[in-house]
Amino acid sequence: VLNRRCVEAAVMTGLALNCSINKKSLFDRKHYFYADLPAGYQITQQRVPIAVNGSLSYSLCIDNKMSQMVTKTVRIKQIQLEQDSGKSLHDDTRNQTLVDLNRAGVGLMEVVMEPDMCCGEEAAAAVRELQLILQTLGSSQAVMAEGQLRVDANVSVHHPGEPYGVRTEVKNINSIRFLAKAVDYEIQRQIEELENGGTILNETRAFDSKLGCTVPMRDKEGKQDYRFMPEPNLPPLILYDAKSLPANMNHQQVINIDWIHERLPDLPSVKREKLVEQYGILPEHSFTLLNEDGLAEFFESVVKQTQMKPKKVIGWILKDLLSYLKQHSLTVKESPVSSSLLADLLNLLEKKEISSTAAKQVLAELWTGEGKTPLEIVKEQKLELLQDQKELEQICQAVIDGQENEVIMMVPG
Repeated sequence: VLNRRCVEAAVMTGLALNCSINKKSLFDRKHYFYADLPAGYQITQQRVPIAVNGSLSYSLCIDNKMSQMVTKTVRIKQIQLEQDSGKSLHDDTRNQTLVDLNRAGVGLMEVVMEPDMCCGEEAAAAVRELQLILQTLGSSQAVMAEGQLRVDANVSVHHPGEPYGVRTEVKNINSIRFLAKAVDYEIQRQIEELENGGTILNETRAFDSKLGCTVPMRDKEGKQDYRFMPEPNLPPLILYDAKSLPANMNHQQVINIDWIHERLPDLPSVKREKLVEQYGILPEHSFTLLNEDGLAEFFESVVKQTQMKPKKVIGWILKDLLSYLKQHSLTVKESPVSSSLLADLLNLLEKKEISSTAAKQVLAELWTGEGKTPLEIVKEQKLELLQDQKELEQICQAVIDGQENEVIMMVPG
């Protein structure tokens, strides 16, 4: 049975990726044997998928410099709905394979990109942008470590002006960092193989994150081995827009493309533009805010609660708080320093009640998560800045009186 929510998610994603949505799409049966699907075959969309001919713009740094960013575009060939398979678990110790069927039959959306990327860094940046879009739309939580987003990377090398070389497919990559490493390794492996007089096999490989290399899995199955045929149990999928929607049609029984388009949320690119325009921050800072899960919301919450200018707030968040988070491998949602605590600390700094050095000490104390407020820490450790000139003069005079020899040595002549 076709899942309505999956269709809506696919249409949303297609629209967000500038695709043309096919009002009529077809389902096909892939008769290559699937050991981890109870039916033994997979349902997909081979002939007419739900969305085609889109594009995804993404940005990446030049020479790892956040201040130098370039925007690139990868074409989207198609988006197709599929039936997800199970998972084979190979137990080498007992020489057996177990099958986990928990996700078998669950709706799967496959986004097929054109070969418009030339290195691991570009592939990683494109997938990260896609991940943000999926999370913004609610199409998927897209947590790679939990299998909600996986990447199959097709890699080939060729001389400029020549046809594409034989490609290999690196299957089921489960992290953006591994994706970059797998693509770069595979590019270099193929170049070395060809330069040494070898040939590239059209095969499926896996990325071994411990060894940092790709390893063969199996020979790539040819298209004829899949034996596609029209899926007999699913009729064509018919979608509508405002013009083609029949009168008196029950809206619960159809999907209106225009209705979905009107309700698309702001995409990451638009959110970044708004952050730059509203808060006057640098464009590269807007990328960091959106790339870290929950960081943009955290930043905006702090800005609302503090008198400090956003440009200064972003500095504290990116230079200080973010370094703590990365050091402890935490997200901002897991941080012991809440937005209200950081705002209280920055207010003390902005009012010149403490120095920036003292503020860093307070932040370090807040990170221990003992439940104290910034003001309580300041008072306990006597970190306040003195504003009374007479009191300051008395302190200075007391220091001078207690160091007579040193004072005499400092007097000229």
